[in-house]
Amino acid sequence: MEEINKESKVSLDLKAVISAVIGIISIAGVWFTLTAEIAQLQLDVVRMQDAVKLNEEFRVKWPRGEMGALPDDAKQDLRIQYLQDDVENLKEVVKTLEIDNAKK
Repeated sequence: MEEINKESKVSLDLKAVISAVIGIISIAGVWFTLTAEIAQLQLDVVRMQDAVKLNEEFRVKWPRGEMGALPDDAKQDLRIQYLQDDVENLKEVVKTLEIDNAKK
């Protein structure tokens, strides 16, 4: 059996060398692709965490009125107030009519 030393020679055909280079390039391409995908997924996770935090803040503060109100909400509240006033006026009219009918 031959010993391997610094003067030993290895002979490879061109096809094997080209296959090895293509294999190394393919592995490097897969490596960089996976690294890029992992980085993108990490960025997506950070963005989702920020969105969850903002959603939680909105969920807590909106009902309390700490984030303001929509213009439509203000209009609706005003309409409800007018309706409540009308109902109170109608109740007074009904009481007056009941009293008048009771006297007759």
